[in-house]
Amino acid sequence: MTLLEFLLLLLIAGICGSIGQSIAGFSRGGCIVSIVVGFIGALLGSWMSAQLGLPELFNIEVGGSTFPIIWSIIGSVVFVVIVSLLTKKRH
Repeated sequence: MTLLEFLLLLLIAGICGSIGQSIAGFSRGGCIVSIVVGFIGALLGSWMSAQLGLPELFNIEVGGSTFPIIWSIIGSVVFVVIVSLLTKKRH
């Protein structure tokens, strides 16, 4: 994987993470947090789809690795909702 492919993967994860945060309605942090949420969402979403026996809907191949776009967004939403329920709300 080249540096450009890695940066593209980070960009895709950041977009998926920020979409997941927007859908869940809870956002903490900036770009780095969105990237981390996107990667965690991809892992969580892929695991959920495997457990439920659902197909991978939309994958992007970057540098020989596939990144599940739809499951990353769904996993990001689930992850952000869990984090928002576990943390205190600050006013």
